Amino acid sequence: MKSNVTLADVAAGAGVSIATASRALSGKPRVSREMVDRVRAVATELGYRVDPIARALRDGSSRLVGMIVPVIGIPFFSQLIDAVEEELGRAGFELLLADSHGFVDEEVRRLRVLGDRRVDGILIIASDRTASMPSIVNLPDDIAVVAVDRATDKPISDFVGVDNELGIELIFEHLAEQGVTRVGFAGTDDATTNGVERWQSFHRLARRHGMEVGATFRGEFSLESGVAAADHIVDAGPLPDAIVSGSDQIAVGVISRLRERGLDVPKDVLVTGFDGGELSRVYWPTLTTVVQPTSSIAADAVSLLMGRMAGGTSAYRRNRLAPELQLGGSTSRA
Repeated sequence: MKSNVTLADVAAGAGVSIATASRALSGKPRVSREMVDRVRAVATELGYRVDPIARALRDGSSRLVGMIVPVIGIPFFSQLIDAVEEELGRAGFELLLADSHGFVDEEVRRLRVLGDRRVDGILIIASDRTASMPSIVNLPDDIAVVAVDRATDKPISDFVGVDNELGIELIFEHLAEQGVTRVGFAGTDDATTNGVERWQSFHRLARRHGMEVGATFRGEFSLESGVAAADHIVDAGPLPDAIVSGSDQIAVGVISRLRERGLDVPKDVLVTGFDGGELSRVYWPTLTTVVQPTSSIAADAVSLLMGRMAGGTSAYRRNRLAPELQLGGSTSRA
């Protein structure tokens, strides 16, 4: 392999001009997807590496995007991170990932660190729908921000996430078809917009479908909350026909604890989730759940971020994407 491979070598190998090779490797527009793949393949074969410092000095851009998530270990967030990283790679950007652990003070520190690193933009899954706002607002003006998955109470940035009400509506339509007349709920508190919207949608749709609301429990997006919810709902009695869960992790915690207490899912009670990641397909019984369009959320969020990084000044957008329902064994008595 030749040492000190230059951009001219890559261009010659791909049969394109140096300018085209540069655009393809930097993720700039006016280059087809096929051309980008060809140029990058040649660059990899030749061992060509872009000097990030030189490019940053030349372009006035670090080509870095930061992303802050509350808990990296949550399966849905891991899936979303992968999709975001793929989208950024196509645009010629690298991802810097930070975990706030769900604490606003940690989120503030992570935002400060990313700002000091002079990232070009930040994607944030806010820890708290109100308390997270000041630190986002106080970021330097030249750092673009897009909120993902969880919105803030006030529109202080663009936002991309799922349509929570439509997701819960899909669940209720399915439960009605199963003859459910009494429902319980295992979700999260008011700290996040997802927690609020799924809780409020649950009550609205229960009324719309004429279903009685049984015991409910609100905690966190975790297995432990699902376990606690199962205990609360069983002890409150009578057992509802179905338990609507605010996430797949919560649903798995609910089902695990119900089993420990001698109850069968779906024979004794139906259980649904929300997210639709790998966990919903590998757990037994498989989950009936709302599948979030992760790839579309990532693509939309990165697209909005790129627009802001390019100097876009239009009104903030709130894009809510439609989910789908995945049927699983947790609601099938067949």
